[in-house]
Amino acid sequence: MHPAASIIAFTVLSGVGYGLAAVLGLGLLDPTAIATKVAHISALALISVGLLSSTLHLGNPQRAWRAFSQWRSSWLSREGGLSVLAFLPLIVSAWFCVIEGRYLAPIGLVGSVLSLATVFCTSMIYTSLKSVQAWHTRLTPVCYLLFALAGGTLLGGMFGAAGGGSVTVVLVFALVLLIAAWAAKIAWLRNLDSLNPLSTPESATGLGAIGRVRLFERPHVTENYLTNEMGFRVARKHSAKLRKLALLLGGLLPGALVFLVLAALLAGAGTGATAVLALAAAVFSHIVGMLSERWLFFAEARHAVMNYYGG
Repeated sequence: MHPAASIIAFTVLSGVGYGLAAVLGLGLLDPTAIATKVAHISALALISVGLLSSTLHLGNPQRAWRAFSQWRSSWLSREGGLSVLAFLPLIVSAWFCVIEGRYLAPIGLVGSVLSLATVFCTSMIYTSLKSVQAWHTRLTPVCYLLFALAGGTLLGGMFGAAGGGSVTVVLVFALVLLIAAWAAKIAWLRNLDSLNPLSTPESATGLGAIGRVRLFERPHVTENYLTNEMGFRVARKHSAKLRKLALLLGGLLPGALVFLVLAALLAGAGTGATAVLALAAAVFSHIVGMLSERWLFFAEARHAVMNYYGG
């Protein structure tokens, strides 16, 4: 599948934003701290930028509102509806924190639940596609949710180190979630590498009973929408390098930095500028790694329609 930059930015930025919103909804950070107020604004900004970037992939963005009408059968519509609904408690929570310096548990918890539900709907857009066998697995929503929470707790830990709160608890969650997210992703990759295609040229054409089907001539002389969007290929050697890069930047390096900060906190060093800078580097590294991971998520996927194009 063609890895569109707008969709990659959407899934990564909104995922981190919703993850941060879910962490803030638990009330683990000091609501009177300036850093926590910035955290609420940052969560809303990341979510907004991510959602807006997704519209860049639409052929007619002005018709995007029609996607909300099919919520009974479409995960895309459900995601759109929940993304709007989630803004209500998130804005209320941000208002009470930024303006009044207070945390409201009921509103915060509702915001956390709706944030994770939105990420789940995003993942189900891809999981529900039987035509893309790589995505059609229960591991896909698990990876999306764990990565969103891992990124959100990393960012929450950074703001907590700058402003106060249960920083140690947040960082422990961040470390555990990073390990869990990459364990799930490695299982997802192993599943991808071991797939036996359910859809083949024989099954697609219905001629399998006669014998092996091979392409005699391409359906089109020139490239078309299907070959451009669904016929993307990435070389195996490049795929292997990017997988390692994603794991290094998205998991190992952030995990090591979080561990060092945790060790310093447990040793009684407390939080300071060094801890904040280390966690900021961890967040930056994680986001870069996630961009690589999400690029591969699309680039390595094979759509069944390519059976008709010799793919």
